[in-house]
Amino acid sequence: MRGPLRGKVSFPWGLRPLPMLVYHEFGRSMTRPVIGIIGNHHLINDQYATHAGGIMNSEAVAEVSGGLPLIVPSNPAFVDLDDLMATCAGFVFTGGRPNVHPEEYGEDYTDAHGTMDRDRDALTLPLIRACVERGQPILGLCRGFQEVNVAMGGSLYPEIRDLPGRMNHRMPPDGTIEEKFELRHTVTFTEGGPFHRLMGAQQVRTNTLHGQGIKQAGARVIIDGHAEDGTPEAIYIADAPGFTLSVQWHPEYRAAEDPVSRPLFAAFGEAARAWSIGKRPVKAGEVA
Repeated sequence: MRGPLRGKVSFPWGLRPLPMLVYHEFGRSMTRPVIGIIGNHHLINDQYATHAGGIMNSEAVAEVSGGLPLIVPSNPAFVDLDDLMATCAGFVFTGGRPNVHPEEYGEDYTDAHGTMDRDRDALTLPLIRACVERGQPILGLCRGFQEVNVAMGGSLYPEIRDLPGRMNHRMPPDGTIEEKFELRHTVTFTEGGPFHRLMGAQQVRTNTLHGQGIKQAGARVIIDGHAEDGTPEAIYIADAPGFTLSVQWHPEYRAAEDPVSRPLFAAFGEAARAWSIGKRPVKAGEVA
C-alpha cells in the first residue's frame, strides 16, 4: 500500500515540516523533494483562464530529477514568496509563449517583443533573486533562462533571427512534435566549465524553439555555452551558493531518453534533495 502518511502530525515550537513528501511503501519510507514548476496563463476555449504547465516539465522532474512536481500559479496575488520557498525544495522556470516585458530591463515595448505576462514577471524575477541569494536550486529553461538573466540585471534581444549572422532559432510552424523538437544546432561549452564537466562533452546537439535571447548578460551571469551563431545557450550565476544552471533550449523533451537532458535534470534533482534534507547547497559549478 502506497500513499501519504495519514493522521494528524503536530510540529512543536512552531517548527514547520521540511519541503518534501513522505510516503510508506511496504514498510520503508520514501522522500521526494517538492519541485515548484512555474505555470503559465492559458485560456481554455478562449474563455476559461487557467494556470498551466507542460506535461514534459512534470515528466522530467518526476522521472529524471526524482522530485514531486507542483504547478505554481504565476501570479503574486496568490502566492507568498516566503511560503512558496518554504514549500518547495527547488524551482523550474519553464518556457512559455509570453516573453519577459522589456520594461523589466529598461527598454520600451515594441511589436517585436510579442505577448507579455506581467503577473509571471512579478512572481519569477524576485523569486529567482531570492533563490540565488539563499542557495535554493533553480533551473531555467527557454523563457526561464531569459528570466534568470533579466532577474540579475541583464537584457534581451526581441528577435534573434533579425540579427546579422544569426540563425532562426524559432520553433518550426508546421510538422509533428518530433520534428519541432528535433536536434537543430550544436552548443559548445567553455572548456572545463560546469556544463562541460556535467555533460562529459564540450559540444552537444540540442533543439531550439525560441525567438528572444540574451543581449547583455546580467551581473554575475556567466555565459558557459553558445550556439554556432554565437547565441548564448547555457548560463550559471557566479559565486551563487546553490544550483543555478539554466539553458536556452528545451531539455524537458524526452528528458529520460536524451543524453544531454538527463544529466542536467539529474543534477538539479540531487541539488533539490540536498536542500530538502538540510544539507549545504550544491553550487552551480559542482556536479552532484
